[in-house]
Amino acid sequence: MEGASAPSTRAFAPFEWLVALRYLRARRKEGFISVIAGFSFIGIMLGVATLIIVMAVMNGFRQELFDKMLGLNGHVVVHSVGQFTDYDEVAERVRGVPDVKYALPLVEGQVLASTPLGSTGALVRGLREQDLKNLRAISRKVHFGTLNGFDKIRGIAIGSRMANTLNVKVGDSVSILTPRGASTPLGTAPRIKRYPVAAIFELGMSEYDASIMFMPLNEAQNYFNQPDSVTVLEVVLKSPDEVADLAPKILEAGGPSIYVTDWRQRNATFFSALQVERNVMFLILTLIVLVAALNIISGLKMLVKDKARDIAILRTMGQTRGSVMRIFLIAGATIGVTGTLAGLALGVLVCLNIDHIRWFMSWLTDTELFPAELYYLSELPAKMDVRETVSVVIMALTLSVLASVYPAWRASRLDPVEALRYE
Repeated sequence: MEGASAPSTRAFAPFEWLVALRYLRARRKEGFISVIAGFSFIGIMLGVATLIIVMAVMNGFRQELFDKMLGLNGHVVVHSVGQFTDYDEVAERVRGVPDVKYALPLVEGQVLASTPLGSTGALVRGLREQDLKNLRAISRKVHFGTLNGFDKIRGIAIGSRMANTLNVKVGDSVSILTPRGASTPLGTAPRIKRYPVAAIFELGMSEYDASIMFMPLNEAQNYFNQPDSVTVLEVVLKSPDEVADLAPKILEAGGPSIYVTDWRQRNATFFSALQVERNVMFLILTLIVLVAALNIISGLKMLVKDKARDIAILRTMGQTRGSVMRIFLIAGATIGVTGTLAGLALGVLVCLNIDHIRWFMSWLTDTELFPAELYYLSELPAKMDVRETVSVVIMALTLSVLASVYPAWRASRLDPVEALRYE
């Protein structure tokens, strides 16, 4: 048409956005295309949300286990080649190493704890009162009783699950049996002794709450026939991640009669398995986003086929191939961007309320989800990592845009004459 000016062909001009968004609002006869676009949107939203939620839960699971395991156990464990009798001197030298918070002399031993109402195996850890208070994971989780005067009371501190198994409360007595008793001409006689419960704690890790028992260091030495020695020296660092640098310094400060192990060696298999599982879950759940992105391809191809006449008219009006390609690229990318942002919002919302959702689902299905006996933790943790969440969003956006490129390119290659020949 003479004198008619062609629409602006500037890259991503308002005209291109207008046409692209109009194509996404399908009329009744184009309803099936709109349904496919809706499924693509929902698929990307659920894929992104699922990735964010699962990665946050696995991060939270790892962090909770990490904090609780290292909050109860030292970051570096100092062993003696022979009897560990000079533990106070070694502890003093180790405390002088920069970035070492505490060096805790410790006596450990397996026992059978029993009452008239129950019995269970337990791991006794003998610590001084101040050292036990320095383990913040324990001292801040005492629900009943107190650790004040722990050395003088000569009682024990037990976990909440052990207290439930033995059916005891603060002030009740528990019988402790160990085969490492007094030596007699007939051999070593088992030793049994009763101790009052001075405190009940709940670490939040079911395995520890059911099996760990604390006892004053001097009482544990007498009970296990180690009056002048300890089992190990546990060292707590300011930052567990610095263990590789500090372990050699601790070894040097401790002297030639010791050797050390750290938390990475003791828990290497466990944390490696968690990391492998996390990576595999990320790859598997990425397939959800990929399938949703493939739906964008099929939806856009059907849209291009349906809009062949419109494309031909745009081309005859002066729109370039690049402009047509951008129109359909915008249409596909819009589905991906909105789906990704909606998935991000849904994922963050679920992560912030993950434990409430667990309780609601447990109530709704009348089953116990995330049982503490299997997963070790008493609540479902979720810890979002900003860099990880950003990478999920970028990955979803990239897949969505890439999925839109081929159908948009096919639209730009459409021949106007062929498209209008049969109209």
